[in-house]
Amino acid sequence: MMGDRRRRNRRALLVVDVQPTFCEGGALPVPGGNEIARRIAAYAGSHSDDYAAVVTTQDWHVDPGDHFSDTPDFIDSWPPHGVAGTDEAELHPALTDLETDAAVKKGAYEAAYSGFDGIDAEGRTLAEILDQLCIGSVDVVGLAESHCVKATALDARRLGLPVRVLTDLTAPVSPELGEMAHEVLTAAGVELVESERVALAVR
Repeated sequence: MMGDRRRRNRRALLVVDVQPTFCEGGALPVPGGNEIARRIAAYAGSHSDDYAAVVTTQDWHVDPGDHFSDTPDFIDSWPPHGVAGTDEAELHPALTDLETDAAVKKGAYEAAYSGFDGIDAEGRTLAEILDQLCIGSVDVVGLAESHCVKATALDARRLGLPVRVLTDLTAPVSPELGEMAHEVLTAAGVELVESERVALAVR
């Protein structure tokens, strides 16, 4: 069985909801989303060997109930987005060459902001995937920082994992919501750091 020290040194990169639906031209665009997708692709391409695993998450909505609305309040309800089987719900084209160890889809019949609410093609939750891969810490990137990135990072902390959000590889829905997310994340013990400053763990 892998020792605690060795497990702690195994870090995963969680790429959260980098999909056209959340980028310019999509149903719920995050300002700068397409640029964030390109930055993540470049970062992952040059640093993939520094991570023990790379896992993606996607909104993959079939019928999420009142999460979708024709008159959304943009707090609890939203315009239809990330609809399962559509091009907008696929990973962003910038990530075409991204090599991943697992892909989690979430929100088929619920809102599901956190990547930990989803499952992969084998029916494994994100928590189960990380456990099976003996992951001891995570870096979180993706869209949107104020919503699904925040929720995923907070759930990872609740599992007891050291968590970093790479702030130049994510973007909030608005600056105000981004500031609020930073406050919540910092209070939960999540480290906020730019990607060029991270000291990556040994695999």
